[in-house]
Amino acid sequence: MPTVLITGCSSGIGRALANAFRDAGHEVWATARKPEDVEQLSAAGFTARQLDVNDSDALTQLADELQARHASLDILINNAGYGAMGPLLDGGVDAMRQQFETNVFAVVGVTRALFPLLRRARGLVVNIGSVSGVLVTPFAGAYCASKAAVNALSDALRLELAPFGIRVMEVQPGAIASQFASNAQRQAEQVLAADSPWWPLREYVQARARASQDRPTPAAVFAQGVLAATRKTAVPAVVRLGNGSTALPLIARLLPRRLLGWVLRKRFGLLRPL
Repeated sequence: MPTVLITGCSSGIGRALANAFRDAGHEVWATARKPEDVEQLSAAGFTARQLDVNDSDALTQLADELQARHASLDILINNAGYGAMGPLLDGGVDAMRQQFETNVFAVVGVTRALFPLLRRARGLVVNIGSVSGVLVTPFAGAYCASKAAVNALSDALRLELAPFGIRVMEVQPGAIASQFASNAQRQAEQVLAADSPWWPLREYVQARARASQDRPTPAAVFAQGVLAATRKTAVPAVVRLGNGSTALPLIARLLPRRLLGWVLRKRFGLLRPL
């Protein structure tokens, strides 16, 4: 029975991935940060473990336990992450640092901790990126930058892990039904204060936070797409799934930069002076 470890399984994409791989016959190690979520995962039949992906000691303990139980790992899915929304300068360096800690640095940290197990299995690393790393929008600068970094890291890891027989696939979701938008809205409300220069555009900030739920693809459908991609003989380097996942990168590639900038400024109320 192949073994897969998935981070960020409390809800949404992570939970759907856990369900899909379990139903396909994998032993799923499902991790989550909150104890109550771990309890729910355990009750659902997963090998559930509490994990903060930024905690190096916890990663070492998890790797040791996997080593004792299986000695190898077939698939690692780096899914844990969140979206920092709001004007980039309002959030500042602290918001950027927190965003990169979870969305970027943890990808390297988790993969590094589990590398020996992946090497023995000649396994597969799946990094959950986003089309937001390809088409950058206002009021999501930190999030877009973090996902662009995931894109670059995935390319580098694909090259560097190839001699060990480890494959790397990046998934770039479009709009997927999940709690992402509600969490992003709460985060944006915390960042955008009444004294912000962008306060008059708060409705546009909230609209950007809700964008991931624009005619979203069901998380279960997305998870089945990821599962199918992992089963291909030649695993694709990049997989795009969900509403907008194909159109938005195409727009980013074909539209002249100045025209794209005008379109985005118009969409988010940035044409008029403040």
